Amino acid sequence: MKNKLLVIGLLFSMSVGARPLSWNWWPTGIRDSVTAGQDTLRWTAGLSATASSGKYAPFWLQSNQNGDLSSSPYSGKLSAGIYKEAVHDERWWDYDFGVQLTGRVQSPIPNSGFAIQRTNGTGYFNQLYAHLRLYIFDITAGIKPMIYETQDTALTMGSLVFSGNSQPLPRITIGIDRYVPFPGCYGYLEFKGGLTHAWMADQVYMRGSYMHHKFAALRIGGRLPVNVSYEFHHAAQWGGISPVYGDIGSGWKDYQNVLMAHAGGVMRNDQANAQGNHVGSQQLMLTGKGQGWELSAYWQNFFEDNFAFIGDGQNITDGLWGICLKQTRWPFIQGVTYEFLNTTDQSGPWHDRDGLCYAGNDSYYQNSVFRNGWNYFYRSMGTPFITSPLYNADGTIHTLNSRVRVHHLGVRGDIYGYRYRLKASYARNYGNDVTSRAVESTNTALLLELTKHVDKAWGLDFGLRLAADLGTQFGNQFGGQITIRKDGIITNW
Repeated sequence: MKNKLLVIGLLFSMSVGARPLSWNWWPTGIRDSVTAGQDTLRWTAGLSATASSGKYAPFWLQSNQNGDLSSSPYSGKLSAGIYKEAVHDERWWDYDFGVQLTGRVQSPIPNSGFAIQRTNGTGYFNQLYAHLRLYIFDITAGIKPMIYETQDTALTMGSLVFSGNSQPLPRITIGIDRYVPFPGCYGYLEFKGGLTHAWMADQVYMRGSYMHHKFAALRIGGRLPVNVSYEFHHAAQWGGISPVYGDIGSGWKDYQNVLMAHAGGVMRNDQANAQGNHVGSQQLMLTGKGQGWELSAYWQNFFEDNFAFIGDGQNITDGLWGICLKQTRWPFIQGVTYEFLNTTDQSGPWHDRDGLCYAGNDSYYQNSVFRNGWNYFYRSMGTPFITSPLYNADGTIHTLNSRVRVHHLGVRGDIYGYRYRLKASYARNYGNDVTSRAVESTNTALLLELTKHVDKAWGLDFGLRLAADLGTQFGNQFGGQITIRKDGIITNW
C-alpha cells in the first residue's frame, strides 16, 4: 500500500512540471526580505498615418484600440508620454504610473451626424494614471483602459462589457487586480475582485453621469495542470442630469441602489426595475497547461435584465465562446484564437405582449433613459461587433445594430524578428428588430499587422497594418497604417 501511494505521489508531482507540490498555506509570492531591484522611468513617442479607400477606416484598423485611432479614412497621430512599470512582484508594495498625450488630425467624414467626425483635429490624454499595490491590494486612479481579458488580449474580438474599444474613462478602482490564493488553501483556490467608480466624461446625452463596475473571480487548480475559473462582472450607468427627466439622482442612496441593483430613483421605470442602466457578464474557463504551452476554452454570457447563473436564464443561447492556444516553444506561431459570438436571442422576441411581461427584446447596449447606451464617445465599451453609434449616418446616438453572429480567428507569432498578427472576422448583422430583415448586412473584416525593431535605425520600432472590409455593412474598403515608435530610458534608481 505504501508503495502504491509513493508511485501516485511521484506521478502527481511529474504532472505539475516535475516540481514538488507546495504546502505553503498562503503562497502569496510576497516575501519579507527581497533583494533590491531597479526601477526605471521611461519615455515613449510615436507617430502614425492612416489612409483608406472607404467612408471609414476599416474595422480592424480602428476597433479595440482604446479609442486612440480615428474612424476617418485619412488620419495622422502623434503621441508622447512617460511611464514607470511595476517590477517588484515579490515586494510587499509596488507602484506604477503613465502619462500619454496624443494629438490627432483627421479628414472629415462626409454626411456624418457627429461633430467629432466633422472636425479636423483633437488632442487628449489616452493615459493619465497612477497605481499603487499594498501587499495584495491595488488602488488605481486616473485614465487607464479597463480591459479584463483572461484570454489572449492581442487576438480576442473583445469581451462583452469592456473590450478596450472606447476611450478609457477617468476612474478610481480599489480591489485585488491579480489572482491571490485563499489563506489556508495552499495556492489551489485563488480569487480576485474590485470596485470602480468612473465618470462618463463624454457628455453625449446625460450631463454629470457616472459608471459603476464591480467584478469577482475564482480559480481552482493552482499549479495543477488543469485550472477552472469563474468570473463575474456587473456595471451600470447612473446619475446625472437628463435633458428629458432632469436630475435622476446622484446621491449616496442612489449609489447604494446601483451597487446592489435595487429599484429606486425618481423615474417610474427605475422604481419598478433597478436604478440605472445595468449590464453584466459571466465567464467560465477551462485551462490546461504544460511545459511552454497553455490551452483554454471559455464561455462568456451577457445579461441586461435579471441575473441568472451562466447556463441558466432566458438568453442562454447568447454569448461568446472561444478556444485559445498560447505557446513559447516555437516562435513562428505563438498564439491562435477562435471565437464565436451570438447576440440574436436577447431573451426572446417580446418584452411584453397582450398584457404579459416576457422580459425579452433586451436590445443590448440600449437604454430609454441613457439614450447613448453602453457607449463612450460614440464607441461601444463592449464588443465592437455590436455596432458603435459613430457609424450612424443620421446622427442618432443609440445602438442601431445589436443582433449579430460573428466567427473570428486570430493568429500571432514572430518570424525572425518580424512580429505579426492576423485577424479575420465574419459578421452577420440583423439590426435591433428581430421581426425585420430589412437591415440585415454582412462584413468580413481582415487585418495583417507587422512590427520590426531595427537597432541600426536608432532603435526604432516600425509597424505596418493592412486591413479590409468586404460586405454590405460598410461596403468594400481597404486601408493601411504605418507607425514609427521609439522608447527610451530617462533614469534608473
